[in-house]
Amino acid sequence: MTSSLKNLGAAGQAVWLDFVDRKILNEGGLRKLVEEDGLTGVTSNPSIFEKAMGHGDAYDEGFRSYLGKADASVTDTYESQAIADIKAAAADLRPVYDRLGGWDGYVSLEVSPYVANDTKETIGEARRLWDMVAEPNLMVKVPGTPAGIPAIRQLIEDGLNINVTLLFSLAAYQAVAEAYMAGLEARVKKGEAISRIASVASFFVSRIDAQIDKTIDARVREGDPESEALNAIRGQVAIANAKLAYAWFQEMLASDRWQALAARGAMPQRLLWASTGVKDPAYPVTLYIDSLIGPDTVNTMPPGTMDAFRDHGTALATLTDNLDKALHVLAETERLGLKLGDVTTGLVEAGVTLFADAADVLLGAVAGKRAAFLGRRQNGMEVKLPAGLQEAVDKRLETARAEAWSRRLWKGDGSLWTGKDEGKWLGWLAAASGQQVDSGTLKMFGEEAKGFKDAVLLGMGGSSLGPEVFARILGSAEGSPTLHVLDTTDPGQIETVAAAIDPANTLFIVSSKSGSTMEPELLRAYFYEAASRDGSHFVAVTDPGSKLEQTAKADGFAHIFAGDPAIGGRYSVLSAFGMVPAAAMGIDIQDFYEKTQPMVFACGADSPPAANPGVRLGVIIGEAAINGRDKLTILASKGLEPFGAWLEQLLAESTGKKGKGIIPVDLEPAGPPEVYGSDRLFVHLHLEGDAEDGLDSKLAQLKQAGHPLIRITVASRDLIGQEFFRWEIATAIASAIIGINPFDQPDVEDAKIATRKLVDAYEASSALEPEIAIAEDADLAIYTAGESGFGSGDPANLLRLHFARLEPGHYAGFLGFIERDEANAAAMAAMRVAVRATKAVATVAGFGPRFLHSTGQAYKGGPASGLFLTITRDPHPDLSIPGRKASFGTIQIAQARGDMAVLVARGRPVLRVHIKKDGGGIEALRAAVIAATQN
Repeated sequence: MTSSLKNLGAAGQAVWLDFVDRKILNEGGLRKLVEEDGLTGVTSNPSIFEKAMGHGDAYDEGFRSYLGKADASVTDTYESQAIADIKAAAADLRPVYDRLGGWDGYVSLEVSPYVANDTKETIGEARRLWDMVAEPNLMVKVPGTPAGIPAIRQLIEDGLNINVTLLFSLAAYQAVAEAYMAGLEARVKKGEAISRIASVASFFVSRIDAQIDKTIDARVREGDPESEALNAIRGQVAIANAKLAYAWFQEMLASDRWQALAARGAMPQRLLWASTGVKDPAYPVTLYIDSLIGPDTVNTMPPGTMDAFRDHGTALATLTDNLDKALHVLAETERLGLKLGDVTTGLVEAGVTLFADAADVLLGAVAGKRAAFLGRRQNGMEVKLPAGLQEAVDKRLETARAEAWSRRLWKGDGSLWTGKDEGKWLGWLAAASGQQVDSGTLKMFGEEAKGFKDAVLLGMGGSSLGPEVFARILGSAEGSPTLHVLDTTDPGQIETVAAAIDPANTLFIVSSKSGSTMEPELLRAYFYEAASRDGSHFVAVTDPGSKLEQTAKADGFAHIFAGDPAIGGRYSVLSAFGMVPAAAMGIDIQDFYEKTQPMVFACGADSPPAANPGVRLGVIIGEAAINGRDKLTILASKGLEPFGAWLEQLLAESTGKKGKGIIPVDLEPAGPPEVYGSDRLFVHLHLEGDAEDGLDSKLAQLKQAGHPLIRITVASRDLIGQEFFRWEIATAIASAIIGINPFDQPDVEDAKIATRKLVDAYEASSALEPEIAIAEDADLAIYTAGESGFGSGDPANLLRLHFARLEPGHYAGFLGFIERDEANAAAMAAMRVAVRATKAVATVAGFGPRFLHSTGQAYKGGPASGLFLTITRDPHPDLSIPGRKASFGTIQIAQARGDMAVLVARGRPVLRVHIKKDGGGIEALRAAVIAATQN
């Protein structure tokens, strides 16, 4: 017997399958439908592909094979398989296409639903898909939105076959038909052929009835006096709407305008009935097939509807039947106030949203598959959160998905944050893929650097913290110089580096974005003199047009590497500011970027928030912060410990402002659960192969106690670039949740101004403004800036009173303007543990002046919950600075005093403890603090 579906073809209506997957293609199911049922086309959409790819393992081998060749974005991974399916379907339908001379035999592939409201992007996306598939029987699906209409006209003029989707109203269809004819006419005017250009206008059916029926049922339940009239048109509005569209289509075909095009071989833009599966089980399954049969039309059916029509459908021409009844139904719809126009407009908007939602689910599923197949090539993340925080995170992730945060971030949409100039500071996104540097040039520079035994980077903040991570985690390649990082004015630390190198055999990298930062300039002057003013030993990394660029040119520097003004310092590690020192160390820059790309792809615009490692982490951090867990505590295995200093700056300087923000807690020794308050979020950074030295058991205790814990696993040291990028994305997203601009640092400049005032006064008078200690003994002197509230007394008592002000939710900061060495770091760690043990508050520590350009922003502009102890000492020996009266020691004291003054001005409790030259040193202070916290 002839299939009922095949009989539809005899009635002039094409049958298309609204489904595609690899199984039906591989097993010959599509060819069977062509042969037995007269099938002449296939349509696809994100929802269809999600069902095919996101469930089961049919595509696993394809994913594995594709990703085994090279890593790729989530979209490219999806399209590698989707395009293969579309091409396979096109091959199965090609005999139909050839036999019918291009009238039919098409397979449809949809442009991204994310561009539905952007004409230019829709045109570009359609052309891209057309070129990728490169089959004459492809139809590109374009939504019939207001933005889609001009795109359709242009694409028809370009010669593409177009399937117009999401049509619900006669007016929208007429606009699409106009665009089709205008596109054909434009080709004729250019002397181009139009005989092989095909198009269908997809009129969605069942969704109209679903919406109208819902309103009817509600009014009937409420006892509407028009209940009988309402019930009389229930389930009939969509069909009536479609019949009137078909009547207009027939009139259009008879018009002189169309006949002129037809004479040149134009094929009519057939009406295609979409969404033909019934939504109400009370209706016959084949309702929207049986009622809409007619010549020059297409009906797309899901497999279930196709089975039902094959079983009991009747192929009778019905489209032109009872047109008067259709007019009556629509008139009643208007009379009864069912607002069909509003319904169809709303359905277009809802349709775009539904397709975007489906695309999110699809890409999320593909992202999961991609991560699984990449395995250790992409750093992993495990999360354990308390129920309340997990609920808040899940809710925010859904909001981020619905509001397209991933895509908005990559588009530079400033409204994601405060709507100011944030979009101008996103150059770091491109930099992560190596677009800000020339890898070939850096490779040659790396070869030149092998002529030196040592390299010294002179920088501050973002210019120094990233390179220090490279130096301490990756180390220099064999034959390349050892990198020393100097971001200080501490004379002891400068002298330590100076003693370790031979200036005649050292490469100096002067790194400053603005080119006017004080510390790199002073260090440049010092080492330029030490290197006998030989500019050939120096290179500069700076933004174009800076003061440093001018100096480098005047002094004959060997190279000047340009930064990108669209990248802020703390986001610059994957730009020239990180890559130049990395190249000097002998790191293969191209290989480094390749190993970083898995995370860049995973955090891309096409990766939905829940599947996006950076966005997901940022949502967790942001939600934790606004729910009181604003002390992000970094617990790192030994191999990743140096990463914390870079991360501190990124988080603190980006988020800590306007009284809000995240306080990063780095290098605080791990303790038992009872020493931690409810203001903590723990992040465990683990390098595979690192011994944890008891950390695992402490982490298990924290998890058991209900503390939130994020575990990030890095398979090997050379994947550290992935974490730079993950955390940059996360910080930007957390800032969006907190509600601040992550790319400014309004409070950093205040400390610079206060310091500059003191230094300028010294340059003029050869003395700093005098100060008087409020307490002192043989070891220590204590100073305040402003009123401490304690009066005078002995140092031990003042320290006790100072720390007594700590309350739950506060944090204690130890700010050491002393040499950053192991002894001082250990002493500060011991003081932190002592305070935490008795006060159960978070503790932070920093060495000045580096923290001024880092966490100092959060200490001054972030949450007003910090209490600080500034530590200074007499410089011995001191170092002079060429061309200045002030020595490095003087500058450092001025910086400490300036920072303290700003902290006090911001209402932060602070004491400065000065370690006397002939006293007990840092050990005396450690003992005093421990004693003060125990009493």
